[in-house]
Amino acid sequence: MRCEDIASHPDFRPLSSLAGVAVELRYAGVNNFVGRNLYGSLDCAWLHHLAAAGLERATAMLAREAPGHHLLILDALRPHRVQLELWDFLEGTDLRQYVADPARGSIHSFGLAIDATLVDAAGEELDMGSGYDEMIELSHPVLEARHLASGALTPEQHRNRELLRRVLLASGFNGISNEWWHFDMLDRSHVRQHFTRID
Repeated sequence: MRCEDIASHPDFRPLSSLAGVAVELRYAGVNNFVGRNLYGSLDCAWLHHLAAAGLERATAMLAREAPGHHLLILDALRPHRVQLELWDFLEGTDLRQYVADPARGSIHSFGLAIDATLVDAAGEELDMGSGYDEMIELSHPVLEARHLASGALTPEQHRNRELLRRVLLASGFNGISNEWWHFDMLDRSHVRQHFTRID
């Protein structure tokens, strides 16, 4: 299905329908690793209703655990055509581990993945030790014990990541090993086999 037709599909919800969730889609502007607006006139502020429901659960849990804090969604639905652009941009580099191969498909393209961080009551992003889409080992959750031991990641930065993970994992999302900001709803193989990809 084309992204332009998503508003007519009953399985998808706009991010604007999720109370208490802040949205700043980085690929809809120039503040991203490609350095240009990849979404253009496309409205990508959507999620499959299962992921949207998970975000609502996470928002409620965050309000209990850290009053005044909010989830900030940095990416949600990412059309397959944009995934191809990201993949092509990293051609010839060793950074493609950070971008799903379009031949398999990104879970973002099904509206069942989010990139997220946390903001405080003043709207300031919490310090996670590395930036969104910063493609370095410091961004890898699987290496956090090593980074804590070396001092590359501070206890406060780690607590911030843990809070983000705790509310999202408890709400049905799954994290990945090399990006602290990325979370999938449901098993990737299941999604690719049974859900509608947005092109």
